[in-house]
Amino acid sequence: MTSPGLLALVGGREWGDGCSFDADLLAASGGNDVLVLPTAAAYEHPQRAVDRATTWLSALGARVRGLMVLSRADAEDDANARAVREARCIYLSDGSPMHVRSVLKQSKVWHALDQAWEGGAVIAGSGAGAMILGDPMIDPRGGAFTIGLGLIELVAVLPAASTWSTERLRRTISLAPAAVALAAIDEATALIRDRAGAWSVSGVGSVEVHVGGTLADLSALPR
Repeated sequence: MTSPGLLALVGGREWGDGCSFDADLLAASGGNDVLVLPTAAAYEHPQRAVDRATTWLSALGARVRGLMVLSRADAEDDANARAVREARCIYLSDGSPMHVRSVLKQSKVWHALDQAWEGGAVIAGSGAGAMILGDPMIDPRGGAFTIGLGLIELVAVLPAASTWSTERLRRTISLAPAAVALAAIDEATALIRDRAGAWSVSGVGSVEVHVGGTLADLSALPR
């Protein structure tokens, strides 16, 4: 039975200095192709996100393809779903978590991404692209919790953690459901789940895990 592939939850400022983990993700995929979904950046120049990914990842030997899944119609397109299902390394950009959730939720592209991961593909999401991979998801409008897409459950991602005020961070931690592991991830930093379900941190910053309002170690994250 095939185990899920690597999962990388990046705290933002993707595809730039400090993101040394991208070389490891590419190697883990077993190929050189990376499919970039700039869905979260639909209203923030999505092509620029693809261009940044291309510049950074090409220097690592990758061949980058941007897949413009920007609307619900794009997410229900059979050709787009097929491209995602066949990809071995998929990277979701930063941007608006609410938009990417509304576009992908229960769509053909989302089901294809789930199938790709279950088949061993590497899945990486940064910022908003990381937030929606867990369930529940932090609502950026107020810091409370809402429904995520649940590629991995009982994990909530708080990206760019070092940019949050102490008050806002404490409030969000206090609102987290008791069974949920809240991962506060710095920019240019990845929280990585390997094929066996073990978690590690890579990049320039750090990751804090909070469960039930208490600081915990990585072993508290679900395998």
